[in-house]
Amino acid sequence: MEDLPEALVTEILKKITRTSDLNSLSLVSKQLYKIEGNQRGAIRAGSGLCTATEALTSLCARFPNLFKVEIDYSGRIPGHGSQLDNKGLFVFSSHCSSLTDLTLSFCSYIGDSGLGCLAYCKTLVSLRLNSAPKITSTGIFLVAVGCTSLSALHLIDCEKIDSVEWLEYLGRDGSLEELVVKNCNGINHHDLLKFGSGWMKLQKFEFERERGICDLIPFDDVYDSLYDAHSMDIYDFCCESLQDLSSLKSISLGLNLQHYSSDVQYCEARTSFTDNSLYALALNCPMLQIVDLKFTGCDPGWPSEIGFTQKGFLALIRSCPIRVLVLNNVNFFNEEGMKALSYSSYLETLELILCHGLTDAGMRFIAQTPCLSNLTLRLCHNVTDVGVAELGRAHKLESLVIEYCGEISLQAVQGIAKSVHYSKDYSDALVKKIGLGPA
Repeated sequence: MEDLPEALVTEILKKITRTSDLNSLSLVSKQLYKIEGNQRGAIRAGSGLCTATEALTSLCARFPNLFKVEIDYSGRIPGHGSQLDNKGLFVFSSHCSSLTDLTLSFCSYIGDSGLGCLAYCKTLVSLRLNSAPKITSTGIFLVAVGCTSLSALHLIDCEKIDSVEWLEYLGRDGSLEELVVKNCNGINHHDLLKFGSGWMKLQKFEFERERGICDLIPFDDVYDSLYDAHSMDIYDFCCESLQDLSSLKSISLGLNLQHYSSDVQYCEARTSFTDNSLYALALNCPMLQIVDLKFTGCDPGWPSEIGFTQKGFLALIRSCPIRVLVLNNVNFFNEEGMKALSYSSYLETLELILCHGLTDAGMRFIAQTPCLSNLTLRLCHNVTDVGVAELGRAHKLESLVIEYCGEISLQAVQGIAKSVHYSKDYSDALVKKIGLGPA
Protein backbone atom coordinates (compact mmCIF):
# COMPACT_ATOMS: atom_id res chain seq x y z
CA MET A 1 0.00 0.00 0.00
CA GLU A 2 3.00 2.29 0.42
CA ASP A 3 3.21 2.49 -3.40
CA LEU A 4 -0.37 3.80 -3.70
CA PRO A 5 -0.94 7.53 -4.15
CA GLU A 6 -1.83 9.29 -0.88
CA ALA A 7 -5.11 10.56 -2.33
CA LEU A 8 -6.21 7.00 -3.12
CA VAL A 9 -5.28 5.71 0.34
CA THR A 10 -7.26 8.58 1.85
CA GLU A 11 -10.34 7.58 -0.14
CA ILE A 12 -9.94 3.97 1.01
CA LEU A 13 -9.74 5.03 4.64
CA LYS A 14 -12.89 7.11 4.28
CA LYS A 15 -14.80 3.88 3.65
CA ILE A 16 -13.79 2.54 7.07
CA THR A 17 -16.06 3.81 9.83
CA ARG A 18 -15.26 1.72 12.92
CA THR A 19 -12.82 3.46 15.26
CA SER A 20 -11.19 0.19 16.29
CA ASP A 21 -10.43 -0.65 12.64
CA LEU A 22 -8.95 2.79 12.04
CA ASN A 23 -6.77 2.47 15.13
CA SER A 24 -5.48 -0.90 13.89
CA LEU A 25 -4.75 0.40 10.41
CA SER A 26 -2.77 3.33 11.76
CA LEU A 27 -0.30 0.85 13.29
CA VAL A 28 0.49 -0.82 9.95
CA SER A 29 2.76 1.85 8.53
CA LYS A 30 3.91 5.44 9.05
CA GLN A 31 2.04 6.45 5.91
CA LEU A 32 -1.26 5.06 7.19
CA TYR A 33 -0.59 6.56 10.62
CA LYS A 34 -0.16 10.02 9.14
CA ILE A 35 -3.07 9.82 6.69
CA GLU A 36 -5.48 8.38 9.26
CA GLY A 37 -4.48 11.06 11.77
CA ASN A 38 -5.11 13.86 9.29
CA GLN A 39 -8.42 12.34 8.29
CA ARG A 40 -9.89 11.75 11.78
CA GLY A 41 -12.50 14.44 12.41
CA ALA A 42 -14.14 13.29 15.65
CA ILE A 43 -13.00 11.76 18.94
CA ARG A 44 -14.69 10.76 22.19
CA ALA A 45 -12.63 10.48 25.36
CA GLY A 46 -13.18 10.37 29.11
CA SER A 47 -11.84 8.52 32.13
CA GLY A 48 -8.93 7.17 30.10
CA LEU A 49 -7.48 10.68 29.73
CA CYS A 50 -4.76 10.23 32.36
CA THR A 51 -2.84 13.48 33.01
CA ALA A 52 -5.68 14.97 31.01
CA THR A 53 -4.06 18.17 29.68
CA GLU A 54 -0.99 16.38 28.30
CA ALA A 55 -3.12 13.58 26.86
CA LEU A 56 -5.45 16.02 25.16
CA THR A 57 -2.51 17.94 23.72
CA SER A 58 -1.15 14.71 22.25
CA LEU A 59 -4.53 13.80 20.79
CA CYS A 60 -4.91 17.21 19.13
CA ALA A 61 -1.41 16.92 17.67
CA ARG A 62 -2.20 13.40 16.45
CA PHE A 63 -5.47 14.54 14.87
CA PRO A 64 -4.91 18.13 13.63
CA ASN A 65 -8.21 18.35 11.73
CA LEU A 66 -10.61 17.53 14.55
CA PHE A 67 -13.96 19.26 14.24
CA LYS A 68 -15.96 17.28 16.82
CA VAL A 69 -14.79 16.44 20.36
CA GLU A 70 -16.67 14.85 23.26
CA ILE A 71 -15.18 14.60 26.75
CA ASP A 72 -17.32 12.43 29.04
CA TYR A 73 -16.40 11.59 32.66
CA SER A 74 -19.65 9.86 33.56
CA GLY A 75 -19.03 6.80 35.72
CA ARG A 76 -15.54 7.95 36.63
CA ILE A 77 -14.09 6.51 39.85
CA PRO A 78 -10.97 7.51 41.84
CA GLY A 79 -7.78 6.18 40.33
CA HIS A 80 -8.74 6.85 36.71
CA GLY A 81 -6.33 9.77 36.50
CA SER A 82 -6.84 13.51 36.68
CA GLN A 83 -9.77 15.15 34.94
CA LEU A 84 -9.60 17.80 32.28
CA ASP A 85 -9.35 21.19 33.98
CA ASN A 86 -9.39 24.85 32.99
CA LYS A 87 -5.86 24.72 31.57
CA GLY A 88 -6.83 21.75 29.45
CA LEU A 89 -9.52 23.71 27.62
CA PHE A 90 -6.86 26.10 26.34
CA VAL A 91 -5.62 23.18 24.21
CA PHE A 92 -8.70 23.47 22.00
CA SER A 93 -8.08 27.11 21.18
CA SER A 94 -4.38 26.56 20.49
CA HIS A 95 -4.42 23.16 18.72
CA CYS A 96 -7.90 22.64 17.21
CA SER A 97 -8.34 25.35 14.61
CA SER A 98 -11.21 23.43 12.95
CA LEU A 99 -13.23 22.68 16.11
CA THR A 100 -16.94 23.21 15.49
CA ASP A 101 -18.67 20.81 17.90
CA LEU A 102 -17.73 20.34 21.59
CA THR A 103 -19.48 18.30 24.31
CA LEU A 104 -18.33 18.35 27.94
CA SER A 105 -20.08 15.89 30.27
CA PHE A 106 -19.46 15.56 34.03
CA CYS A 107 -16.33 17.72 33.80
CA SER A 108 -16.41 18.83 37.43
CA TYR A 109 -13.00 20.55 37.33
CA ILE A 110 -13.93 23.05 34.62
CA GLY A 111 -15.08 26.53 35.63
CA ASP A 112 -15.64 29.93 34.05
CA SER A 113 -11.97 30.67 33.36
CA GLY A 114 -11.63 27.45 31.40
CA LEU A 115 -14.82 28.05 29.48
CA GLY A 116 -13.50 31.51 28.64
CA CYS A 117 -10.70 29.84 26.65
CA LEU A 118 -13.35 28.62 24.21
CA ALA A 119 -13.98 32.24 23.25
CA TYR A 120 -10.87 31.92 21.08
CA CYS A 121 -12.41 29.00 19.15
CA LYS A 122 -13.88 31.19 16.44
CA THR A 123 -15.16 28.21 14.44
CA LEU A 124 -17.19 26.74 17.33
CA VAL A 125 -20.79 26.15 16.22
CA SER A 126 -22.18 23.76 18.85
CA LEU A 127 -21.49 23.61 22.61
CA ARG A 128 -23.07 21.06 24.97
CA LEU A 129 -22.50 21.19 28.72
CA ASN A 130 -23.88 18.31 30.75
CA SER A 131 -23.53 18.36 34.55
CA ALA A 132 -21.02 21.19 34.88
CA PRO A 133 -21.28 22.17 38.58
CA LYS A 134 -18.70 24.98 38.57
CA ILE A 135 -19.79 26.87 35.48
CA THR A 136 -21.83 30.04 36.04
CA SER A 137 -23.47 32.61 33.79
CA THR A 138 -20.12 34.43 33.52
CA GLY A 139 -18.56 31.56 31.60
CA ILE A 140 -21.55 31.22 29.28
CA PHE A 141 -21.44 34.96 28.58
CA LEU A 142 -17.74 34.73 27.61
CA VAL A 143 -18.59 32.00 25.10
CA ALA A 144 -21.57 33.97 23.77
CA VAL A 145 -19.40 37.03 23.09
CA GLY A 146 -16.34 35.22 21.74
CA CYS A 147 -17.89 32.42 19.67
CA THR A 148 -19.67 34.47 17.05
CA SER A 149 -20.57 31.40 14.96
CA LEU A 150 -22.35 29.60 17.82
CA SER A 151 -25.69 28.23 16.61
CA ALA A 152 -26.43 25.42 19.12
CA LEU A 153 -26.20 25.61 22.91
CA HIS A 154 -27.20 22.80 25.30
CA LEU A 155 -27.15 23.38 29.08
CA ILE A 156 -28.09 20.33 31.17
CA ASP A 157 -27.82 20.08 34.98
CA CYS A 158 -25.80 23.29 35.25
CA GLU A 159 -26.96 24.37 38.68
CA LYS A 160 -24.97 27.61 39.03
CA ILE A 161 -26.20 29.25 35.84
CA ASP A 162 -28.79 31.84 36.86
CA SER A 163 -28.55 35.42 35.55
CA VAL A 164 -29.25 35.60 31.85
CA GLU A 165 -27.17 38.41 30.36
CA TRP A 166 -25.77 35.73 28.07
CA LEU A 167 -29.27 34.90 26.87
CA GLU A 168 -30.02 38.56 26.21
CA TYR A 169 -26.76 38.92 24.29
CA LEU A 170 -27.36 35.82 22.16
CA GLY A 171 -30.89 37.00 21.39
CA ARG A 172 -29.66 40.38 20.27
CA ASP A 173 -26.28 39.71 18.62
CA GLY A 174 -26.02 35.94 18.29
CA SER A 175 -26.96 33.43 15.61
CA LEU A 176 -28.46 30.76 17.88
CA GLU A 177 -30.76 28.30 16.09
CA GLU A 178 -30.90 25.57 18.76
CA LEU A 179 -31.33 26.11 22.51
CA VAL A 180 -31.74 23.32 25.07
CA VAL A 181 -32.00 24.12 28.80
CA LYS A 182 -32.73 21.20 31.15
CA ASN A 183 -32.64 21.11 34.94
CA CYS A 184 -30.92 24.47 35.27
CA ASN A 185 -33.19 25.66 38.05
CA GLY A 186 -31.66 29.13 38.14
CA ILE A 187 -33.39 29.82 34.81
CA ASN A 188 -37.19 30.24 34.73
CA HIS A 189 -39.71 31.15 32.08
CA HIS A 190 -39.45 34.89 32.79
CA ASP A 191 -35.73 34.74 32.01
CA LEU A 192 -36.58 33.42 28.56
CA LEU A 193 -38.17 36.78 27.76
CA LYS A 194 -34.62 38.18 27.64
CA PHE A 195 -33.96 36.18 24.47
CA GLY A 196 -35.99 38.83 22.64
CA SER A 197 -35.57 38.87 18.88
CA GLY A 198 -33.56 35.65 19.12
CA TRP A 199 -36.84 33.75 19.03
CA MET A 200 -37.17 34.79 15.38
CA LYS A 201 -34.09 32.71 14.43
CA LEU A 202 -34.56 29.78 16.78
CA GLN A 203 -35.45 26.47 15.10
CA LYS A 204 -35.23 24.05 18.07
CA PHE A 205 -36.11 24.79 21.70
CA GLU A 206 -36.25 22.49 24.73
CA PHE A 207 -36.87 23.77 28.23
CA GLU A 208 -37.21 21.52 31.25
CA ARG A 209 -36.93 21.96 35.00
CA GLU A 210 -36.92 19.35 37.73
CA ARG A 211 -40.40 20.36 38.88
CA GLY A 212 -41.67 21.02 35.39
CA ILE A 213 -41.68 23.69 32.71
CA CYS A 214 -42.30 27.28 33.86
CA ASP A 215 -42.02 26.83 37.64
CA LEU A 216 -41.79 29.94 39.84
CA ILE A 217 -40.38 29.78 43.36
CA PRO A 218 -40.89 31.54 45.73
CA PHE A 219 -44.46 32.77 45.34
CA ASP A 220 -44.08 36.39 46.35
CA ASP A 221 -45.02 39.55 44.46
CA VAL A 222 -42.94 40.36 41.40
CA TYR A 223 -42.74 43.68 39.56
CA ASP A 224 -42.26 43.16 35.85
CA SER A 225 -40.52 46.24 34.41
CA LEU A 226 -40.84 44.87 30.85
CA TYR A 227 -44.62 45.04 30.88
CA ASP A 228 -46.31 47.51 28.52
CA ALA A 229 -49.79 48.37 29.75
CA HIS A 230 -50.92 48.97 26.15
CA SER A 231 -49.71 45.61 24.87
CA MET A 232 -51.51 42.56 26.24
CA ASP A 233 -49.29 40.29 24.14
CA ILE A 234 -46.07 41.14 25.95
CA TYR A 235 -45.51 37.48 26.84
CA ASP A 236 -46.14 36.11 23.34
CA PHE A 237 -43.01 35.05 21.45
CA CYS A 238 -42.64 35.43 17.70
CA CYS A 239 -41.15 32.09 16.65
CA GLU A 240 -41.66 31.88 12.90
CA SER A 241 -38.61 29.62 12.38
CA LEU A 242 -39.30 27.25 15.28
CA GLN A 243 -39.68 23.68 14.00
CA ASP A 244 -38.88 21.53 17.04
CA LEU A 245 -40.41 22.30 20.46
CA SER A 246 -40.11 19.82 23.33
CA SER A 247 -41.33 19.90 26.91
CA LEU A 248 -42.17 17.43 29.64
CA LYS A 249 -45.12 15.09 29.77
CA SER A 250 -45.92 16.91 33.01
CA ILE A 251 -46.15 20.63 33.71
CA SER A 252 -46.17 22.39 37.05
CA LEU A 253 -47.15 26.06 36.97
CA GLY A 254 -46.65 28.12 40.09
CA LEU A 255 -48.24 31.45 39.17
CA ASN A 256 -48.19 34.54 41.35
CA LEU A 257 -49.39 38.09 40.80
CA GLN A 258 -47.30 40.39 38.61
CA HIS A 259 -47.39 44.15 39.20
CA TYR A 260 -47.46 46.04 35.91
CA SER A 261 -46.54 49.44 37.30
CA SER A 262 -44.00 50.74 39.81
CA ASP A 263 -46.94 52.26 41.71
CA VAL A 264 -48.10 49.13 43.54
CA GLN A 265 -51.09 50.87 45.11
CA TYR A 266 -52.80 51.67 41.80
CA CYS A 267 -51.24 49.21 39.39
CA GLU A 268 -52.94 46.39 37.54
CA ALA A 269 -51.98 42.94 38.80
CA ARG A 270 -52.45 39.56 37.14
CA THR A 271 -50.58 36.35 36.51
CA SER A 272 -48.39 36.24 33.41
CA PHE A 273 -49.70 33.05 31.78
CA THR A 274 -52.38 33.84 29.15
CA ASP A 275 -54.86 31.96 26.97
CA ASN A 276 -52.37 32.22 24.12
CA SER A 277 -49.84 30.42 26.32
CA LEU A 278 -52.34 27.61 26.89
CA TYR A 279 -53.15 27.38 23.18
CA ALA A 280 -49.41 27.06 22.46
CA LEU A 281 -49.12 24.23 24.98
CA ALA A 282 -52.15 22.47 23.50
CA LEU A 283 -50.64 22.72 20.02
CA ASN A 284 -47.04 21.80 20.81
CA CYS A 285 -47.34 19.35 23.72
CA PRO A 286 -49.64 16.60 22.40
CA MET A 287 -48.37 14.08 25.00
CA LEU A 288 -49.01 16.24 28.06
CA GLN A 289 -50.39 13.95 30.78
CA ILE A 290 -49.89 15.71 34.15
CA VAL A 291 -50.94 19.31 34.87
CA ASP A 292 -50.46 21.02 38.24
CA LEU A 293 -51.65 24.64 38.59
CA LYS A 294 -51.04 26.65 41.74
CA PHE A 295 -52.04 30.30 42.13
CA THR A 296 -50.89 32.53 44.96
CA GLY A 297 -52.30 35.89 46.00
CA CYS A 298 -55.39 35.79 43.76
CA ASP A 299 -58.56 36.95 45.50
CA PRO A 300 -61.46 34.48 45.05
CA GLY A 301 -63.68 37.40 44.02
CA TRP A 302 -61.32 38.67 41.30
CA PRO A 303 -61.01 35.99 38.62
CA SER A 304 -59.52 38.59 36.27
CA GLU A 305 -56.29 38.39 38.27
CA ILE A 306 -55.63 35.04 36.65
CA GLY A 307 -54.15 35.82 33.24
CA PHE A 308 -56.07 33.12 31.36
CA THR A 309 -59.70 32.09 31.21
CA GLN A 310 -61.66 28.90 31.64
CA LYS A 311 -62.05 28.77 27.86
CA GLY A 312 -58.30 28.65 27.31
CA PHE A 313 -57.81 26.06 30.01
CA LEU A 314 -60.50 23.78 28.58
CA ALA A 315 -58.81 24.01 25.17
CA LEU A 316 -55.74 22.47 26.81
CA ILE A 317 -57.82 19.74 28.49
CA ARG A 318 -59.50 18.80 25.19
CA SER A 319 -56.25 18.72 23.21
CA CYS A 320 -54.02 16.68 25.53
CA PRO A 321 -54.42 13.20 27.09
CA ILE A 322 -54.29 14.56 30.65
CA ARG A 323 -54.45 11.77 33.25
CA VAL A 324 -53.58 13.77 36.40
CA LEU A 325 -54.95 17.26 37.14
CA VAL A 326 -54.21 19.36 40.24
CA LEU A 327 -55.94 22.73 40.65
CA ASN A 328 -54.86 24.87 43.61
CA ASN A 329 -56.75 28.13 44.28
CA VAL A 330 -58.17 28.18 40.75
CA ASN A 331 -60.99 30.66 41.27
CA PHE A 332 -62.38 30.62 37.72
CA PHE A 333 -63.25 26.93 37.54
CA ASN A 334 -66.99 26.66 38.14
CA GLU A 335 -69.88 24.31 37.34
CA GLU A 336 -69.49 24.88 33.60
CA GLY A 337 -65.83 23.93 33.82
CA MET A 338 -66.62 20.77 35.77
CA LYS A 339 -69.16 19.83 33.12
CA ALA A 340 -66.55 20.17 30.38
CA LEU A 341 -64.07 18.22 32.51
CA SER A 342 -66.52 15.33 32.77
CA TYR A 343 -66.05 14.65 29.03
CA SER A 344 -62.32 14.00 29.48
CA SER A 345 -61.76 10.38 28.47
CA TYR A 346 -58.25 10.16 30.01
CA LEU A 347 -58.57 11.83 33.42
CA GLU A 348 -57.83 9.36 36.22
CA THR A 349 -56.71 11.54 39.14
CA LEU A 350 -58.20 14.89 40.16
CA GLU A 351 -57.06 17.04 43.09
CA LEU A 352 -58.92 20.27 43.93
CA ILE A 353 -57.58 22.68 46.56
CA LEU A 354 -59.25 25.97 47.54
CA CYS A 355 -61.53 25.78 44.50
CA HIS A 356 -64.35 28.04 45.66
CA GLY A 357 -66.32 27.60 42.44
CA LEU A 358 -66.81 23.90 43.12
CA THR A 359 -70.35 23.17 44.34
CA ASP A 360 -72.62 20.14 44.71
CA ALA A 361 -73.76 20.64 41.12
CA GLY A 362 -70.15 20.46 39.99
CA MET A 363 -69.66 17.24 41.95
CA ARG A 364 -72.41 15.65 39.89
CA PHE A 365 -70.36 16.27 36.75
CA ILE A 366 -67.16 15.02 38.41
CA ALA A 367 -68.94 11.77 39.18
CA GLN A 368 -69.66 11.37 35.46
CA THR A 369 -66.00 11.55 34.39
CA PRO A 370 -65.53 8.15 32.71
CA CYS A 371 -62.07 7.07 33.93
CA LEU A 372 -61.79 9.01 37.20
CA SER A 373 -60.62 6.71 40.01
CA ASN A 374 -58.79 9.02 42.45
CA LEU A 375 -60.31 12.22 43.86
CA THR A 376 -58.93 14.64 46.46
CA LEU A 377 -60.80 17.67 47.88
CA ARG A 378 -59.02 20.10 50.18
CA LEU A 379 -60.47 23.33 51.57
CA CYS A 380 -63.46 23.18 49.22
CA HIS A 381 -66.10 24.66 51.53
CA ASN A 382 -68.96 24.91 49.03
CA VAL A 383 -69.29 21.15 48.66
CA THR A 384 -71.66 19.37 51.07
CA ASP A 385 -72.75 15.84 51.83
CA VAL A 386 -75.19 16.13 48.92
CA GLY A 387 -72.33 16.47 46.44
CA VAL A 388 -70.44 13.58 47.99
CA ALA A 389 -73.51 11.40 47.58
CA GLU A 390 -73.25 11.92 43.80
CA LEU A 391 -69.86 10.20 43.93
CA GLY A 392 -71.34 7.23 45.76
CA ARG A 393 -73.95 6.68 43.08
CA ALA A 394 -71.21 6.43 40.42
CA HIS A 395 -69.48 3.48 42.19
CA LYS A 396 -66.15 4.01 40.42
CA LEU A 397 -63.68 5.65 42.84
CA GLU A 398 -60.66 3.68 44.04
CA SER A 399 -59.58 6.39 46.50
CA LEU A 400 -61.13 9.50 48.04
CA VAL A 401 -59.34 12.10 50.17
CA ILE A 402 -61.33 14.81 52.00
CA GLU A 403 -59.40 17.34 54.09
CA TYR A 404 -60.74 20.43 55.82
CA CYS A 405 -63.91 20.69 53.75
CA GLY A 406 -66.17 22.16 56.44
CA GLU A 407 -69.54 21.10 54.98
CA ILE A 408 -68.65 17.43 54.42
CA SER A 409 -69.17 14.97 57.26
CA LEU A 410 -67.35 11.74 58.07
CA GLN A 411 -70.60 9.79 57.69
CA ALA A 412 -71.09 11.05 54.14
CA VAL A 413 -67.73 9.73 52.84
CA GLN A 414 -67.92 6.25 54.31
CA GLY A 415 -68.15 3.60 51.62
CA ILE A 416 -67.80 6.09 48.75
CA ALA A 417 -64.50 4.57 47.58
CA LYS A 418 -62.39 1.50 48.26
CA SER A 419 -59.93 3.72 50.14
CA VAL A 420 -61.15 6.78 52.06
CA HIS A 421 -59.17 9.37 54.03
CA TYR A 422 -61.10 12.02 55.95
CA SER A 423 -59.82 14.83 58.16
CA LYS A 424 -61.21 18.09 59.51
CA ASP A 425 -57.72 19.36 60.35
CA TYR A 426 -54.77 20.57 58.30
CA SER A 427 -52.45 17.69 57.42
CA ASP A 428 -48.75 18.16 56.67
CA ALA A 429 -49.49 17.46 53.02
CA LEU A 430 -52.17 20.15 52.96
CA VAL A 431 -49.93 22.72 54.63
CA LYS A 432 -47.23 22.02 52.05
CA LYS A 433 -49.66 22.13 49.14
CA ILE A 434 -51.18 25.51 49.94
CA GLY A 435 -48.01 27.09 51.33
CA LEU A 436 -49.27 27.94 54.80
CA GLY A 437 -45.90 27.42 56.45
CA PRO A 438 -45.62 25.65 59.82
CA ALA A 439 -48.98 24.48 61.10
